[in-house]
Amino acid sequence: MRNYLKTLELDSKAEPVSSNPVPVPISALLPGDSPRLAGENPEHVELLAAARDLPPILVHRSTMRVIDGMHRLRAAKLRGDGTVCVLFFEGDDSEAFLLSVHANIKHGLPLSSADREAAAVRVLTTYRQWSDRAVAAATGLSPTTVSAIRQRCLVPAARDSTRVGRDGRVRPVDGSAGRRRASDVIAMKPDAPLRVIAREAGVSVGTARDVRERLRAGQEPVLTPRRGIVKAYVPAADDAAVPRRAGAVAGMPAAPRRGEWHAVRTNLSSDPAVKYAENGRAFVRWFDGHVVEPVEWCELVDAVPPHWRDSVAELARSCAGAWLELAQELERTARTRPEYSG
Repeated sequence: MRNYLKTLELDSKAEPVSSNPVPVPISALLPGDSPRLAGENPEHVELLAAARDLPPILVHRSTMRVIDGMHRLRAAKLRGDGTVCVLFFEGDDSEAFLLSVHANIKHGLPLSSADREAAAVRVLTTYRQWSDRAVAAATGLSPTTVSAIRQRCLVPAARDSTRVGRDGRVRPVDGSAGRRRASDVIAMKPDAPLRVIAREAGVSVGTARDVRERLRAGQEPVLTPRRGIVKAYVPAADDAAVPRRAGAVAGMPAAPRRGEWHAVRTNLSSDPAVKYAENGRAFVRWFDGHVVEPVEWCELVDAVPPHWRDSVAELARSCAGAWLELAQELERTARTRPEYSG
């Protein structure tokens, strides 16, 4: 399949979209598969009807359904036009929907959060192997929100072992198997070039280099997760007799034991103390842009040139220190401030 994450730019005149608009009778056009759950906005239609010239609309040639421009089509009908200018798109229905979402995010009346989340569900269903960042780029959501939607909507047993990134490359969700294969290749061919190791192990050259350096340093080839995993809490018969976990607040639901943002975001966002406070909503938005899941940073390691990795590692370590200070302050204030009464 063509990499539509790279070609979904209407201004670029990508090959699937015709470059010259042509007049088409309004009666020949059909409503499209719009990402707008509520349909067209009548006030916006009236506003467009008062404009002198309307930009061409985008139409799926094989079905004559409107991909982008339903408001403009309604406006043309409202003012009695017989034709509208059209750009044609060549592709299948799924690609047409992707282009519709992209176009509606890029210009015109903004899509609501509900519209974009519904679009993400559909994209995840159709393109299950796309990474969270790829789906986020296509739907105008954050990767963290897409991750939460994926967790909520997909059957765990049916999840794929690979993801297609924004660059079109296929990467494993868990790269440990590839690293072990690279280790085996290096053991059998210690003098083999990195490209040979990468090709035989099915990993990137950057991963092959990292595995070789780790083996030379006497380390395991598989990256060790930085985040601690605590055993699940099993309540005793008399829970009151069990000491409360450090940092827990009496009367409040216990937080998940693992620091996974998607596991806490939904409950945190619906808490009135956060939902109805401007700084609470700002905090959730800030966290969305700063949380990094292990799969995400594993994908990004190869993007850093070897001669920059020490510098970036120091920067990452500095950021980790700042996160640790935040965690310590949160735990300190959770123990010293009055409990939240609702």
